[in-house]
Amino acid sequence: MTTALPEMLPCDPDALRAMILAERAGKRLLIEERDRLAVERDAIVLERDELTAANEKLHHLIAQLRRAHFGRKSERLSEDQLILALEELETASAKAEAEEEKKDEELKRERTKKRRANRGALPAHLPRIEQVIEPESTVCPCCGKAMHVIGEDRSERLDKVPAQLRVIVTRRPKYGCECEEAVVQAPAPRRLIEGGIPTEELVAGIVVSKYADHLPLYRQAQILARQGVQLDRSTLAAWVGAAAAELEPLYDRLLAILKSRDKLFADETRCPVLDRSERLS
Repeated sequence: MTTALPEMLPCDPDALRAMILAERAGKRLLIEERDRLAVERDAIVLERDELTAANEKLHHLIAQLRRAHFGRKSERLSEDQLILALEELETASAKAEAEEEKKDEELKRERTKKRRANRGALPAHLPRIEQVIEPESTVCPCCGKAMHVIGEDRSERLDKVPAQLRVIVTRRPKYGCECEEAVVQAPAPRRLIEGGIPTEELVAGIVVSKYADHLPLYRQAQILARQGVQLDRSTLAAWVGAAAAELEPLYDRLLAILKSRDKLFADETRCPVLDRSERLS
């Protein structure tokens, strides 16, 4: 904006005031436009950096895939190794993004909005534990009256309760008569392993972890040891064998149903192990 020469300024005070106001309004508009362009520039730079990071990640993934499929035989990665490599890459990328968010609050707010928009709904069958966070005071600061609820913000997060070992204590009181001729007591409940310590639920969890989640018994023994329960792998194997004996009638029935079908399909996908000597453990 050009500045008027002294000889060009009007002598009328109202006209001078109008010129000054117009000049100030013009400067304010210029400042607002400059700030708007700065915000747009920062947004473009942020988007560019995110796209650059995503592009580098994709290039790395492509390189891994090419190595897995077209590299020399000694350099090729198995499917499990490729998945592990991708997990490491994604973890490193997430760590870098988290560190960036700690340094930039604006970036953190933008990514928070994206997460809320893309996370979807959690399954309806999961139990809900509601936590109500009340304000420190519900007294109106203006009139001093008690305020009432006019709405609420509701959010959901996925939580996990770690597996917890517990001891089931079974008590069977004995009842006797004053005549000392009769004593009654409830019979002891049957156990999957008579004289053993596991409940049916514990054995079922071990079987599912071994055969459905491919978690060997020696690793399950290590997990139990972290909670102070020392059990040998051979003990867990004995429990699995007892469960197999109990489930054999179900197995026979399922096998008979399958053999009665005209066609059968089988999944022969192998489950690789680190030590083949541990295959039966």
